[in-house]
Amino acid sequence: MTVVTKDISLQSKGNCDIIDITSQVAKNVEESGVNSGIVTLFIVGSTAGITTIEYEPNLVSDFKNMWDRVIPQNIPYEHNKTWGDGNGHSHVRASTLGASLIIPFVNKRLTLGTWQQIVFVDFDNRSRSRKITIQILGE
Repeated sequence: MTVVTKDISLQSKGNCDIIDITSQVAKNVEESGVNSGIVTLFIVGSTAGITTIEYEPNLVSDFKNMWDRVIPQNIPYEHNKTWGDGNGHSHVRASTLGASLIIPFVNKRLTLGTWQQIVFVDFDNRSRSRKITIQILGE
C-alpha cells in the first residue's frame, strides 16, 4: 500500500464560486506512481465544499440557484452574532455539501462518468485563497 499526499491551491471568488478541479486531481493521480486505488479530497476550511456535477453553464447556474432557495444568505444566522462577518449561511451550506470526496481510480485514471466533473464550491461571502488536500492510496 502506498500513500501520497498533495495539495491543490486555489483562489476563489466566494459567493458560491464553483471551480472545476477535475484535471488537477487527475494529474496528481497520474503523477503519484500509484496504479489503482482511491483518491480522497478534503477541503481545508469550514465555508467550502466539494462534489461532482456535470460542469456546464446552465447546470452550474441551477446549482447556485438551489443554494439560494434552500439556504438563503439574507436570513438571520446566529453565527453572524459571534464574529459579525455575515457568513453564517456559508458554514451551513458547506456542512450540508460536505468537506470531502472519495473517488476510485484504475490504471491511473479516475473512474468518473462521461459528464461527471469534480467541483470545489466556495460559499464564503468574500474571495479567498483555498487549499484542498489530496490523499492517494493504493498499489
